[in-house]
Amino acid sequence: MMTAQHSIAQALSEQILTAPQSGKRKLIALAGPPASGKTTLSWALADSLSQAGCSTSVVPMDGFHLDNRVLSDLNLLHRKGAPETFDAEGVLRLVQALSHVDRVFYPTFDRDEDFSRAAAGVVDAQCDCVVIEGNYLLFDAPVWQDLQTFWDVSIRLNVPTEILKQRLVQRWIDFGLPQDQAEQRALGNDLANAKSIADRALPSTITI
Repeated sequence: MMTAQHSIAQALSEQILTAPQSGKRKLIALAGPPASGKTTLSWALADSLSQAGCSTSVVPMDGFHLDNRVLSDLNLLHRKGAPETFDAEGVLRLVQALSHVDRVFYPTFDRDEDFSRAAAGVVDAQCDCVVIEGNYLLFDAPVWQDLQTFWDVSIRLNVPTEILKQRLVQRWIDFGLPQDQAEQRALGNDLANAKSIADRALPSTITI
């Protein structure tokens, strides 16, 4: 049975396959606020493109979270997930490499351990297309805005705030927080980041 995500992925695949390509690989940005469904859609899209003969990898932006020790030193641990708590320059270097380097290693984020693992992922030379997914890939701020020039196709997910709140609260409950703390995390940080993403959004090729 085909899910909604796979139906959307198939429709997106048709547009992506016919889009012009500027570098070694076709680079697709999949951006949106936390809990908007980026991860689920990115894998469905990679599967759809690969089945169509375009070998596709998924690269999450989350591997570029600054380490908790660094965030503590900067007094930013309570804001983890905000744009200033990522290594934006590192994201930019990765995207530049993906556009022209045969084999590229990238960091991944272990959500259970709340820890980034260096060079834990790889995009090999046979990869034709990369779906990069993350909150700030279409964000109008220094460094982040420089990513815009590398996207062959950019996709933005817009989700109503109330749905985001429900998903975010449930996410924190699933990670073991009680209801009141889960609501505090969602309202105090996650939804503030979602508002910032909406307020400083760069244009996208496709909006869902």
